[in-house]
Amino acid sequence: MTARETALIGADIYDGLTVHKGAALMARADGSVAVVSSQDVPKGCATRQLDGGIIAPGFVDLQVNGGGGVMFNDAQTVETLQVMAEAHATTGTAALLPTLITDTPERTRAAIDAVARAIDEKLPGIIGIHLEGPHLSVARKGAHDPSLIRPMTDADIAVLLDAANRLANVMLTVAPENVRDDQISALADAGVIVSLGHTDASFDSCMSAFDAGASCATHLFNAMSQLGNRDPGLVGAVLTHPSVSAGLIADAVHVHPATMRAALSAKSGVAKDGPGQIFLVTDAMATAGCDIQEFTLNGRIVRREKGRLTLMDGTLAGADVDFGRAISVVMDQVGVGLQDAVAMATALPAQLLRDDMGFGRIDGLEKGLVHLDKTTSQPRHIASLLA
Repeated sequence: MTARETALIGADIYDGLTVHKGAALMARADGSVAVVSSQDVPKGCATRQLDGGIIAPGFVDLQVNGGGGVMFNDAQTVETLQVMAEAHATTGTAALLPTLITDTPERTRAAIDAVARAIDEKLPGIIGIHLEGPHLSVARKGAHDPSLIRPMTDADIAVLLDAANRLANVMLTVAPENVRDDQISALADAGVIVSLGHTDASFDSCMSAFDAGASCATHLFNAMSQLGNRDPGLVGAVLTHPSVSAGLIADAVHVHPATMRAALSAKSGVAKDGPGQIFLVTDAMATAGCDIQEFTLNGRIVRREKGRLTLMDGTLAGADVDFGRAISVVMDQVGVGLQDAVAMATALPAQLLRDDMGFGRIDGLEKGLVHLDKTTSQPRHIASLLA
């Protein structure tokens, strides 16, 4: 035994599958961690008493546009990715997909290259890429530049298939209006995580895309065809298809808590028949992890005010939320229990990945584990508690 061996006790421990009560997190001399019974902590081992709360895997964010004052769309470089990853790490995020929103083919290729280099250089936190566009619907463009939105071509398919060969995780948001089902099938068969979003497509079109291989929807309820009485739209397709997951921005700005509650209730009714789940995303922009009040997106000013990020015309442009706050919202305003809320930011998004790289669960390595106290709003890194 060495002085480095420490047991954290007094908090519940969520390992990515279940919550362990009355357990301890053992940090061993070799840097590994293990969940053990409190009675099995070796005599003489250093201990640290926590005042309740829960120890959990570091957060997994599948939609991150920026952070630390920078945007991936502005500069597709390893340096940008490092700033983003470090900014999100301060809020408890251990793994993320840097997200490039609708842009030129040249910047798309540059973004893929930058992520590949970052992973080769073992940049902490970067586990793949999310390309949100440009194959979307102008009718549901949101903050995307409509002049850059276009149909998917064979050349685009080639770039994406190459990306899937180079990267462990490639997520792609598309609209059925600009992407055919056979294209979706080709991408899904190659391991691309195809997500529907920024679309005005009908329920039938969305269900057809899901049956073709799309497995997710991007920021549920936002920039998509809504649940209507005669056409359930993409929202209805997500809530009825058992194999489809969906990201949710839980800031109580993008989606009303009552709407979140209804969606979670509906999805739980079909989840038993398939893997589809609703998970949390931040859709974070340059403001994440810093105090800047405005930035530019494709040459347009985005302002930060009262928990909102908007273009000059009032259009929402990403979100001003971190996972600590999102978990608080789904617990306090939606009524989700702590274990399920934490799973929405850890295990559930990790399950959608082609390669979770050990994130979203406690698998023997510290990997950005966090402690959420009773307020859940300020996660603390386990590494800092062991220092």
